[in-house]
Amino acid sequence: MSIIVAKMNKIDLLRDSIIDRLLAISNKDYLSALYQLVDKSAVESNCIELSEEYTLLLQLSEIDIANGNVISQSEIDKSDLKWLKEQ
Repeated sequence: MSIIVAKMNKIDLLRDSIIDRLLAISNKDYLSALYQLVDKSAVESNCIELSEEYTLLLQLSEIDIANGNVISQSEIDKSDLKWLKEQ
């Protein structure tokens, strides 16, 4: 899987980095301002073209789901809390 990540283009990595940072923001006013900025910006198309690597990652995810290799949100939350306590 690290080969796939290494092949992601810079746009994909930048987009992921922005998403990660957005998920950490809890200030409603700040998020609202960001939403307005993104909402008013010109978008080339409503359809997002996925890279070959992302398509493969999605296919692998579908296989995991079909095989029952999933983790519930509550399990993830417990794992996150455990990790945070260890920090």
